[in-house]
Amino acid sequence: MEGSGVHRIVVVGGGAGGLELVTRLGETLGKGGRAHVTLVERARTHLWKPLLHAVAAGSIDRAQHELNYLAQAHWHGFAYRFGEMVGLDRAAKQVHLAPTFDEDGRQITPARSIGYDTLVIAIGSVTNDFGTPGAREFAVPLETPDQATRFHRRLVNACLRANTQIEPVRPGQLHVAIIGAGATGTELAAELHRTVRAVVAYGLDRISPERDIHIVLIEAAERILPALPERIAAATRKLLEDLGVEVRTGARVSEVRADGVVLASGAFIPSELVIWCAGVKAPDVLHDLDGLESNRINQLVVLPTLQTTRDPDIFAIGDCAACPRPGFAQPVPPRAQAAHQQASHMVRQLQRRLAGEPLQPYIYRDFGSLVSLGKYSTVGSLMGGLLGRSVFIEGYFARLVYRMLYKMHQAALYGGRAVLWRTLLGGVSQRPGPSVKLH
Repeated sequence: MEGSGVHRIVVVGGGAGGLELVTRLGETLGKGGRAHVTLVERARTHLWKPLLHAVAAGSIDRAQHELNYLAQAHWHGFAYRFGEMVGLDRAAKQVHLAPTFDEDGRQITPARSIGYDTLVIAIGSVTNDFGTPGAREFAVPLETPDQATRFHRRLVNACLRANTQIEPVRPGQLHVAIIGAGATGTELAAELHRTVRAVVAYGLDRISPERDIHIVLIEAAERILPALPERIAAATRKLLEDLGVEVRTGARVSEVRADGVVLASGAFIPSELVIWCAGVKAPDVLHDLDGLESNRINQLVVLPTLQTTRDPDIFAIGDCAACPRPGFAQPVPPRAQAAHQQASHMVRQLQRRLAGEPLQPYIYRDFGSLVSLGKYSTVGSLMGGLLGRSVFIEGYFARLVYRMLYKMHQAALYGGRAVLWRTLLGGVSQRPGPSVKLH
């Protein structure tokens, strides 16, 4: 058995929180021989989730931002196990993994179980289409790099098809409907406005951006960015509408079809390119996971210590955890800053646990909210949790703060010195190329 004789810490899920956690645990406990640290993850590489909209729009090349789990494990003192959690045996303290297969159907790894003494579940969230008819068939969700790449490929193919067909571009053929106006949907709308025009500018002269390309942002709530302060939402909506993006609020989608979106009001929005960014839930595997308590969207209910309510040896962090927030009716919001904070807290928790010391409660600190509209602008509120009020920021300074959030995530994975070196030399080795990904 792996790690026999030492405390076995298993982290399931290599998103922002899970990967930061195992990296720091590997450095502090794994390399020192105090614990055997294992990451279970069904993907081969990691991409910071707030970048998915940029991959979908084609404004960044995912290969330049991905981190290889196997290499990260080798460098930072933890083990990486390729696979997906499909079950749990709390009595035997084992995580059950499904077999994995390649694109030709050949088995890569068999079904197997991994033992643990302490388990941390950090498998994030998935898209919730609420059972909307046609959503799975005709809308591309945006929760993994592969889905983002799939949408971008579909977008470029649609432009190539329209430019070479004999007949004129059909109404709705190059329209993009974005369902869900949270941070991902609004950021995607702004990025697509620029990148689609950039794709067309590379010689697709039969397409007119003003005549043929149209982006519609659809939100069921009464305003976009419903989870963020109203001032941010209002400023963002104005920027989008100034770009020509059509914003529809109070519009619930009742059906997605191959040629467009049907609203509950009966209105039809023609669009052959639909991407679903509305609603999240925790993965279905967490629903009644060997008796652990979960809520209506499958999140594991945890105590302030981040321990699950029915098993003190199992913790949950990030989007898959329903963590209480004193003074608020709703749990800690599913944001990147929460996952980062919880990962840092868990490092200290597990060090206390191994030392036999009492665990401490996690307290969420809101450092504000930012929405990036690509090269057009960035708006947000800063340091609300520290000052007791929100300071509205926009423009270059807000964009700089937004970029710093990504640098903080990179620093947690690579180390601050390595990130500084990469930042200083980042542009030196880059080859000249198109400003948008064209394939």
